[in-house]
Amino acid sequence: MSLSLAAVRCLLAADVPPGRGDEDSVRRQWWAALATLQEDLLAPGAATRGVWLAAPLPALYEPQLLRRLQGWVWAPIGVESLLPGAAPLLPGQRGADPELGRGFRRLPLQEEDGTDPLLLLITPAVQVALALEGAPQARRLIVRFDAAVLSAALQRLLKRLGREDPAAAAALHGALQALGPLDNAPELALRFWPRLAERLAAMAPSVTLQPLVTARQDDSQNNSQDELALLEALTHEVRTPLATIRTLIRSLLRRSELTPLVRQRLEQIDSECSEQIDRFGLIFLAAELKRQPGNLQPLDASELARTDLSRLLEAMAELWERQLARRDLRLQLRILPDLPAVLSDPSRLETMLGGLMDRFSRGLPRGSLVRLSLQPAGARLKLRLSSEEVGGKATAAAEAALNEAEAGAAERVGPVLSWNPGTGSLQLSREATRQLFHRLGGRLTERGGSSLTVFFPLAEPSR
Repeated sequence: MSLSLAAVRCLLAADVPPGRGDEDSVRRQWWAALATLQEDLLAPGAATRGVWLAAPLPALYEPQLLRRLQGWVWAPIGVESLLPGAAPLLPGQRGADPELGRGFRRLPLQEEDGTDPLLLLITPAVQVALALEGAPQARRLIVRFDAAVLSAALQRLLKRLGREDPAAAAALHGALQALGPLDNAPELALRFWPRLAERLAAMAPSVTLQPLVTARQDDSQNNSQDELALLEALTHEVRTPLATIRTLIRSLLRRSELTPLVRQRLEQIDSECSEQIDRFGLIFLAAELKRQPGNLQPLDASELARTDLSRLLEAMAELWERQLARRDLRLQLRILPDLPAVLSDPSRLETMLGGLMDRFSRGLPRGSLVRLSLQPAGARLKLRLSSEEVGGKATAAAEAALNEAEAGAAERVGPVLSWNPGTGSLQLSREATRQLFHRLGGRLTERGGSSLTVFFPLAEPSR
């Protein structure tokens, strides 16, 4: 009998209907399920004892749960040492809150375990297993409340712990014995699924978390794996609180008694959270494309869709105006009428355009004007971003921002990121940005320091 975590996921998946989701959709389901579990099923202060087991990173984020429950996490080897002295990647690491590290033990993730997320949580009130499983384009979220399946999964994990850390296995066995028989309330699933559906309906389509990379053989590939594993861990640390904050903010915004000033501040916080969540999604997408060179080719026309780029830009203009206004920048939109549709992936393109605007505008001086134009260019549409200072001159700061991946002031951070110590800006490199647009059917060019242009292929006329 295999004791790998992949085998545990297969056990949990028994009798579950085949999946039909892609990676993005199941990752959104995973995050919504974690929020539903911790914020709805486990009321604050309700779980006074219990255990949890997770891989490849901690899934729980509520501080009260982390303080009160005993946990074990199978994590990638060496993740905690990739960035010495940085903020803690995992509870129990040097520099972490000692309260959050109590009862939490890290164990090595093996190659045969796979990297799909897994969580088992056992408390007197709630016993549940969550996992992602399935081949590409056939992915599924697995949620099991039934005692027989949970018991079988726990037995395998106990045997796994007994092989790796007998003391940990004894501690887990004792904790489970003290909790008594597994006995979920019958209405637990009835509470879980409606709340999960509500969260998914409120979740922005661009909220994604890409999977942890698989093991490689040679040293250079292992270095790339380590970098991506670090990005995964950092993304977990950043996205989890941001997603929680945004959920709380949106629940507050539904209240009718808010003053205009309070509502404005809450909307600003919501926008900031969404902006940063999308930035990390782009970073991960670029890293995944870099890891698998075959994915750097443009998607087939059959995988792209007719996209009304004019309407998309007009819909995003209000959000961009608010974001730019926070840095005292202005936006001017110039879109010619009756432009044809282009071929692209509209769900990805929206996030990419947001990242492009952020990358272009981040280094501009206060008071600058950002010009965005869209017009025909032969068999393509040409989207152009340029900037002017208050006095009407093209900004030198734009040139510095666009060339920062190659500039001496910028520091390369792995294969897809650049870091500018002068501005504190961490963002996608020029090459990574170009590759992302190439994947979506676009072609990014930068002519002159203060502007950039993306060409999109036209879609066939609709019949």
